[in-house]
Amino acid sequence: MEYKPHIQNAVAAIRVSTTKQGTQGDSPEAQKEQIERYAQTRGIKIKKLFLFLESASKEQQPMQEAIDYCKKPKHKIDLFIVKSIDRFTRGGSYSYSQLKMQLDNANVHLTDIHGIIGAQKVNTLEHLGISYKWSEYDPTKNSEILEAERASDEKRDIMTRMIGAQIRYARLGYWVRSAPLGYVNVRVETINGIRSVLEPHPKTSQWIIKMFELRCRGTLDDHAIVQEINKLGFRTPANFMRNKQDRTRIVSKRGGAPLSLKTLHSYLRNPAYAGINTERWLMGEAVRCKFDGLVSIDVFNKANRGRVTIIENGDEVRVEETKMMTRVVKAKFNPMYPYKKVVACPYCGLTLSGSASRGRGGSTYPAYHCCGRLGKQDPMHHYFRERKEQFDATIEGFIKLIRIKPEYEKALIDTVIKLRDKRIAESQRDQKVVSLKLGELKMQAEMVAEKIKFLSSEVTVKYLEEDLMRIETQMNNLGSAQTECDAEVDHTRMTIIRASKKLIERPDMLILHQADPVQQANFFGLLFDRIPKYSDLVAALDDQTIDIGLNELFTLRKS
Repeated sequence: MEYKPHIQNAVAAIRVSTTKQGTQGDSPEAQKEQIERYAQTRGIKIKKLFLFLESASKEQQPMQEAIDYCKKPKHKIDLFIVKSIDRFTRGGSYSYSQLKMQLDNANVHLTDIHGIIGAQKVNTLEHLGISYKWSEYDPTKNSEILEAERASDEKRDIMTRMIGAQIRYARLGYWVRSAPLGYVNVRVETINGIRSVLEPHPKTSQWIIKMFELRCRGTLDDHAIVQEINKLGFRTPANFMRNKQDRTRIVSKRGGAPLSLKTLHSYLRNPAYAGINTERWLMGEAVRCKFDGLVSIDVFNKANRGRVTIIENGDEVRVEETKMMTRVVKAKFNPMYPYKKVVACPYCGLTLSGSASRGRGGSTYPAYHCCGRLGKQDPMHHYFRERKEQFDATIEGFIKLIRIKPEYEKALIDTVIKLRDKRIAESQRDQKVVSLKLGELKMQAEMVAEKIKFLSSEVTVKYLEEDLMRIETQMNNLGSAQTECDAEVDHTRMTIIRASKKLIERPDMLILHQADPVQQANFFGLLFDRIPKYSDLVAALDDQTIDIGLNELFTLRKS
């Protein structure tokens, strides 16, 4: 009968500290090659190989999954092979002892290819033929413990050097983290060596700049800004979620979504877009970065409207944040009563309120009103009420009297031309962004269509067809946005001048033809240096010479 030697079954474990190491391929392949050569020369069969792409210094040890596999009797594992103890764990002697004890209880021997972990056990009572648990020990245990502690110390030294350097460079104004949307990390030569700074991304930076521009312009609310940015093809950055045990395996994808109101606010409040770093390593301080922001500090402050403010004091900067009110605030502007905050009470000078009383028959009577005290001089209540129809008629009659003083006409036309040139430049920039996104989507559509030709699985084809439809929808939306950009640019200089002169001659048309009553009231408020009293507006209909606080640009024509 031929003798067949027992072949030992083994589990091999490979670990690298970062996903980057594992995906770019330097350490894992080398470890695998060395372990396979070790097993081949000793007649060991590697039954399963585990690859871990995460640090072994964490409380939850990555090797636990492989150990649990060895503990199951059905797998019949004899050996657990690693390259070295520091590849097994960097948690120190305690973690090493705990993990190895689990293998020992499962009769699985831990071994490394460097030979630090011994295969022999010594029984101090062997000469008497007696064995106890306490009498058996590993002669290499002390050296294994020392090696495990050395691995832990090495981890601490590496992290101290790496994190310490990043903290120091962050405080010097360099960028040490992944680039936020709109930027790309670039390595440049500096007086502190080759360091990372941020530079504008050729495509996504235009989205961020557009957000700040629209916020500063003040003509659109945040919901409208979100719609405008999405028309330019905005999508949040895509992130791949990996399996916790096998970091090489992608389990899901996040991102790629259109802009939302919450995401808009997070971008607008990020001081990095103004070239200011406030990350946690700065201990609450703000540092001016070694690169220019996508927008200036003035634009950043204007866009945030006091919620986040960057304050400059020479070379020093600080960032102040104002917390938002958590309670629900009653709407300040009601479209039915748009003038209630821009016209004052004739008695007390406070802004009017608007509401509708209900009669006995159920009919409502909308009106502007005020009810308050004049102060210590008159402790009696005063009451003012004007029907909405009469109030609106008075406002409309007053607006029709408004004219712009002739000496300001040329300056206003020049300002309009400058704004028109600025808008054209913005539209041309938006067209470039849309064109780039369209080209990218066309390429994606061609790739998906090409894949469908070679697939036979109905399920896979269905998913790809859904992706193709989604891409076509995005392309159609971008095509519409591109048409709108073309329409904005398609106005000659003379057309703008003629339209400006017409509005300067009749500024009342600009106010009264506003579709949004709240916007109409906002324009009305810009006519004055102080909030006008309703009684003064009524009086001005008959006497245009009285002082009602008009801005110096405007005057009243004779009725």
